[in-house]
Amino acid sequence: MTFQNTFLRRLPAFIVIALLAAACAIGYLHRNLLVWAFFQVRFPGKAVARQGLLASDLGGGVRVLASGLDAPWAIGFLPDDSVLVTERRGALKRIGQDGVVHDVTGLEGTKAVGEGGLLGLAIHPRFSENRWIYLYQTAQAPDGLQNRVMRYRLKDDALSEATTVVQGIPASSEHDGGALAFGPDGRLYIGTGDAGNAPSAQDLGSLAGKILRVNDDGSVPSGNPFGTPVWSYGHRNVQGLARDSLNRLWATEHGRSGLLRTGLDELNLIEAGANYGWPVIEGDETADGLRTAAVHSGSSEPWAPAGSAVAGGNLFFGGLRGEALYQAKIGATPIPVLANFEGEFGRIRAVAAGPDGKLYFTTSNTDGRGLPRPDDDRLIRIEAARFQ
Repeated sequence: MTFQNTFLRRLPAFIVIALLAAACAIGYLHRNLLVWAFFQVRFPGKAVARQGLLASDLGGGVRVLASGLDAPWAIGFLPDDSVLVTERRGALKRIGQDGVVHDVTGLEGTKAVGEGGLLGLAIHPRFSENRWIYLYQTAQAPDGLQNRVMRYRLKDDALSEATTVVQGIPASSEHDGGALAFGPDGRLYIGTGDAGNAPSAQDLGSLAGKILRVNDDGSVPSGNPFGTPVWSYGHRNVQGLARDSLNRLWATEHGRSGLLRTGLDELNLIEAGANYGWPVIEGDETADGLRTAAVHSGSSEPWAPAGSAVAGGNLFFGGLRGEALYQAKIGATPIPVLANFEGEFGRIRAVAAGPDGKLYFTTSNTDGRGLPRPDDDRLIRIEAARFQ
């Protein structure tokens, strides 16, 4: 008789029934309050984050720039200082510094399923000349869902000249990645997820579980380590990409999840051709030829890290599960992580450093996994200089 059977036979019937019901329901409970409550349980492990600032510590340095957004996912800045925001269910908004929200028209084809939808956003470095923006989008393909990167021309709050830059990125209702960022080399970097198929992260023939590097037209640049779009591999679900003052690329990445198995979310320092180990290693584990995370959450206080940005020598990233604005002091060894605003705003998704020197972030309480407040979701602007 297996251990599981022996264990279950010794439990009272009502507990067995409750366990079985929970196991059967786990596939959809994450979309409602029950799973939110379940996952407040803390499991043993290494907790990294320390208490950081509260909103009250910033006095008047916190401003809600816009409210009533629908599951915002990514932020980008236009030359006039207005803010583009993607909404996962398929809408694009432009928000002025006066807080007025404008609808951007002309976007079609988004298939919002689970974690998929309209995700990442990047503004071309020469936007003033070409008016190009890039969007990471889940769409319906003849053989099923796929993720793709689209390029549009943006003018007068309307999109035109839709061009597919990268297609065939595996998609699912989970682990869709979605991060986009231009590097100082003018190349577009793309973070993807394993789409629920963990071994694909180790398959160099698949675009799943990778960081990709392409030219602005989607072609493969010289210098890519495998002669393909793949820049690094062995990733589970890349959510944020950011560069520091030394031009190093950092990625935030979701760790494992499931019943009694959670945490080990990662912050990785990315190098060309490197293998970051998923699903072979995780946390502090090591193996020949595989990279261990620069820092991870441990299993007791998972972050579910989201968008990221570097400001003032710190790397900031949103915490969905952790409900905090995390601050990693990436110049230190080991890297300390502070949890700012913990629990004050709920789930935090997009994080971006603005051209005005301020830090912007969005809440993500209307994404089906949070507890929305009357004015959610929000775009919030804070004084980055207040963080040490």
